[in-house]
Amino acid sequence: MHTYAYLRPSALRGSAAGRALALETSGGVTPAGEVANPRLFSGFLTTPAAAATALLVVADVAAARYYRPGGRAWLDPVVTAGGDRLRFESFSGCCGVYARLDVLAPGFDGDDGDGVGHGTTNVDVNLPLRRALAGLGGLDPLHLAVGPGELAVRTVDGEFVERKVPLPQRWLRGFAEAQVLAAGFALRAEVPAVEAAAVLRALPRPSRRPDAGANRWVVPAGRTLRPTTRPVPGAVCLPGPERLLPLGTVLRHATAVRVYAPAAPAAGDGAAAVAWEVQLPGMRLTLVLSPRASRGFSGEGAVLNDLATGRAVADAERVAGLLAWEPRIDVTDLSAQTGVPAGRVRAGLTVLGMSGQIGYDLAEEAHFHRHLPYRVGAAETLNPRLRGARALVADGAVRLEGPLARVGMGDDAHVVRADASGRLSCTCLWWATYRGGRGPCKHVLAVGMVRATAAHAQMDVTTDVAGTAAAAARSETAR
Repeated sequence: MHTYAYLRPSALRGSAAGRALALETSGGVTPAGEVANPRLFSGFLTTPAAAATALLVVADVAAARYYRPGGRAWLDPVVTAGGDRLRFESFSGCCGVYARLDVLAPGFDGDDGDGVGHGTTNVDVNLPLRRALAGLGGLDPLHLAVGPGELAVRTVDGEFVERKVPLPQRWLRGFAEAQVLAAGFALRAEVPAVEAAAVLRALPRPSRRPDAGANRWVVPAGRTLRPTTRPVPGAVCLPGPERLLPLGTVLRHATAVRVYAPAAPAAGDGAAAVAWEVQLPGMRLTLVLSPRASRGFSGEGAVLNDLATGRAVADAERVAGLLAWEPRIDVTDLSAQTGVPAGRVRAGLTVLGMSGQIGYDLAEEAHFHRHLPYRVGAAETLNPRLRGARALVADGAVRLEGPLARVGMGDDAHVVRADASGRLSCTCLWWATYRGGRGPCKHVLAVGMVRATAAHAQMDVTTDVAGTAAAAARSETAR
């Protein structure tokens, strides 16, 4: 259980002539260390109605379960202050939808010229606040305070609010998987908001019919999206398309909508993750859908190849020391500062993502830093396939035979093959079921670990031989 402790409930206060949106914070992390109730921002929003509607979408996703609805799914959104922006993030209760609202510099005006602070925490978005946000309209000014106000009055038995809620590891794994998947997306379409709204109106409503949640596709055609019921060439998947419906409320404020999806077509039935990014005045609202309504981001396995590399954990520690809530992480710059190759920096970022420290911004094509206000264990504790692979390697159960490898003992052995491109496949049930669509199996991971170790050993031998030859040449020259 994780305790959210707020000094008082969040609320939308004031009259129609001037509203004040006070978002209370729970324990978080700032440059000064852990803080019980950090204050991250105070100022006016430049487009109040759009901001309120977009924030409500993030809160509604946190309160929803799109797969097997009806279970508890109330978790408070995470907010990160990065110096020049605020990011509000949440996952659905089924962990199949990730939502993020980026309030950029044009979207706010800090009090007395103050900007956004630095830190990450949770914000209270309760039911009364959601109702108030839903009723906000017009062009009246809206003041936003993230964190307790300087003049807040509290009594001994005042407004302290404490909620104990289950904090599933699925959120942590979801943060890691979503950013790895998003980093592999490409911009597939950019359309006016009215075209996107037409697509959403044609989507099926949520229901319990057997075909509910069936995938749909759209084909980008200039500035439009042409719906189709099958994965034709060039089509973008809309997996569990009813999960996009929350965007319908915010499109009236939008200037454009961008659709991102994997650059390469998906194998099999064409099911693939997708992201819709709504461009708002001074803001961006992004919704990322998992490849199926029944599949949460926490089980996709996209992070496993990076986590299996032997140096990733050590590289992550070196990279972490340079992060400070940057809204944009430059991998090339981190590589230069740490002396670690860019590929290993990216693997290190994946390791940091397992503790919720890294996200990915599609619009800027860059990672960003957050520091979640709760602790997690090692990556292995969150990934049973990774633990299984390390156990196979430790038991000496991996035998390399050229392009083939045998993993396991006796009747439990499986064959791992490498194709012409170096892609590995396996004869186990996991691989037969998902064909790599949910990340590698433990046997493929184990083979990758053993081959990487062998390659590093060969590199060390080559380096030693070259060093010995160079020393001999210098000695001969001296004589």
